[in-house]
Amino acid sequence: MLISTKMRKHFEDSIEIPEGVSCNINGKILNCTNNANSLALQLPIPKIRALIKEGRITLSVQKGNKNHWKLIKSYISHIKNLFSGLAKKYICTLEVCFVHFPITLKADPGVLMINNFLGEKAPRKAVILPDVFVEIKGQKITLSSSRKESVGQTAANFEIATKVRSRDRRIFQDGIFITKKPEAEK
Repeated sequence: MLISTKMRKHFEDSIEIPEGVSCNINGKILNCTNNANSLALQLPIPKIRALIKEGRITLSVQKGNKNHWKLIKSYISHIKNLFSGLAKKYICTLEVCFVHFPITLKADPGVLMINNFLGEKAPRKAVILPDVFVEIKGQKITLSSSRKESVGQTAANFEIATKVRSRDRRIFQDGIFITKKPEAEK
């Protein structure tokens, strides 16, 4: 009978803090500021320590496995997105498409109201995350924010709210669709 023992290793990865950005760690929250912009990232990872030393943010685990390594690499990517968001805003564009019934949109604080979708009397609602700015011009929707995750999730909320069910997708092609994914503005 073979007994499997999981190997536990020391894993560590770090990322350099860009010039002009100051970071500090308070508990499990990483706060980064650049001039007037300030963003925070929660690091709720058990066993993984976050340290700032010599202009680098280091994430490490003493006795970890491959899942800890995956988490470290994921949070390094989130920190890179945080640094990019401090420098420039992320912008995502969506387009409203309709064949049968004209769709009307209204952006209220925290909610996008979608009226007359497929002729429905009740409006559909999509959640707008708190730090996302929504601009509607005709059939184009532009989302912008300093957080890439917030822009992407808000765009996904819009798409999901207008998903067509129980109808032939070849005929009913109405909806809100992402035309340009979130990327930092130039």
